Amino acid sequence: MQAHILSVILFTPLVGAILLLFVPKENKDAIRWIGNIFGLAGFLVSLPLVPAFWALVKSGDTTPFKFVEGTANNWIPSIGAGYVLGIDGISFLLVMLTTLLGWVSILSSWTAIENRVKEYYIWFLVLQTGMLGVFMALDFFLFFVFWEAMLVPMYLLIGIWGGPRKLYAAIKFFLYTLAGSVLMLLGILFLYFHHHGVTGVYTFSIPELYKTAPQIYSDYGPYAATLLFLSFFFAFAIKVPMFPFHTWLPDAHVEAPTAGSVILAGVLLKMGTYGFIRFSLPFFPDVLMHTRVRFWVMTLSVIAIIYGALVSLMQKDMKKLVAYSSVSHLGFCTLGIFALSPLGLGGSVLQQINHGISTGALFLIVGILYERRHTREIAEYGGISNVMPVYATITMIMFLSSMGLPLLNGFVGEFSILQGTFMEKEIAGHPGWFWAAWAVPGVVLAAAYLLWLYQRVFFGTVTNPKNEKLHDLTPREVATFVPLIIMAFWIGLYPKPFFQILEQPVNNLVATVHHETAKPDVTVNAAAQPAELVAPAAVVPIANSSMSAKSAPMLKKGNH
Repeated sequence: MQAHILSVILFTPLVGAILLLFVPKENKDAIRWIGNIFGLAGFLVSLPLVPAFWALVKSGDTTPFKFVEGTANNWIPSIGAGYVLGIDGISFLLVMLTTLLGWVSILSSWTAIENRVKEYYIWFLVLQTGMLGVFMALDFFLFFVFWEAMLVPMYLLIGIWGGPRKLYAAIKFFLYTLAGSVLMLLGILFLYFHHHGVTGVYTFSIPELYKTAPQIYSDYGPYAATLLFLSFFFAFAIKVPMFPFHTWLPDAHVEAPTAGSVILAGVLLKMGTYGFIRFSLPFFPDVLMHTRVRFWVMTLSVIAIIYGALVSLMQKDMKKLVAYSSVSHLGFCTLGIFALSPLGLGGSVLQQINHGISTGALFLIVGILYERRHTREIAEYGGISNVMPVYATITMIMFLSSMGLPLLNGFVGEFSILQGTFMEKEIAGHPGWFWAAWAVPGVVLAAAYLLWLYQRVFFGTVTNPKNEKLHDLTPREVATFVPLIIMAFWIGLYPKPFFQILEQPVNNLVATVHHETAKPDVTVNAAAQPAELVAPAAVVPIANSSMSAKSAPMLKKGNH
């Protein structure tokens, strides 16, 4: 079982989609039950991965990817494509986030979807398989198949079950993402043929391409390497989305059904940041260390943080406010990635998980009100806490989580990113504190737009008669929030295991970008190691829940 655990996790939703093909479309209750059973099954079959992966972390396993299935070139040998799956700490957390949010999203759809119920659940389960495949694939051909395969289900979810402007939003989403995908495909082919030129072997194996891709800078010069970097950068920046590639996001979020918005914000946006981490950093270390390139990516990240928060403040539609808040929160994630420090990078990955939990919950919150009143206008509400106290309580918890209140998950990620950025001596010609200082207002603005929204919707008396008879959450609706609240408090109160899981891949990435030699004897338990052995492991002090005086030199050694 463990030898094929990734394949089991990957194809469980697809089995559900295939089974639904044989259920009559008139039998909506059976379709809903089967869809939810396989949504839950997708999460349950991924749970054994947690103790299995944790055991490898505690044992000090130094292999870059765990649970590897398949061999290079075993799928289409004539072109060098293989069915190869594998995960590291980064993709492990994203896989678990995907299975959790997939189940929660499907559960939230029970009463929201009345038309074409069969097609809805089939496409949602196909989308789940595509997203999982992106995080598991260790072959570029396989990765691209999953990357493109997930476009069609998301396009249909928005275009068929969306709001009044659903076709406009769906086409805009599809064209933006497809444009980035075409550029990435050109980049993949360049790496493919370059690898053959260096080794004489045609292969799409990602671990093999890691060995030859950095040579492009010396083989073809900085200009060609930068163009190749941009071909990947645009694909991932559109998916995040970074400013100014973000304009498809508010339309897609607002028009998508609630579950579509949850999975779009919670998982699909992370594919952009995952692409930066998995490909842009190890493939193009010399390009990323160039002052001008790094200056622009850091600047775009800071602009996204401030711009997204300011635009959120001005929104009159709750769903559009949450959509623009994603632009701001993902700006923190890209800031941590391109700070290129272990603490910033580890914090960025954790913040991606936090964003999926918190923003996924925010879209569920908006969707519940929309189901009852069929409007998302903030002005239509007021005093909701008087008639829906349980709903108001859960909403406050998730708002505080999203704004980064200490003891909740958002604080840990943002603090790690800002600290990792601040402690870098120099980033693109400026000290690290310069970039951190520009990003900090985003935290304050997040509190402003979320608390102001809460005040207008929940506080005071019920001024609109239409809101007087609203019923509180049903047990099914409460069940969608319970796992998200548990995760929010777990990460906020005890983030150490998450940083330990991320330690090895993050340290290896930073060592690759800075052209260091990763130290093979670095173990998870930093407290038992001499300081010089844990030099790259800037995530360890946070994992141990304290920042001691001796942590500072450990962090500084990562600066270049």
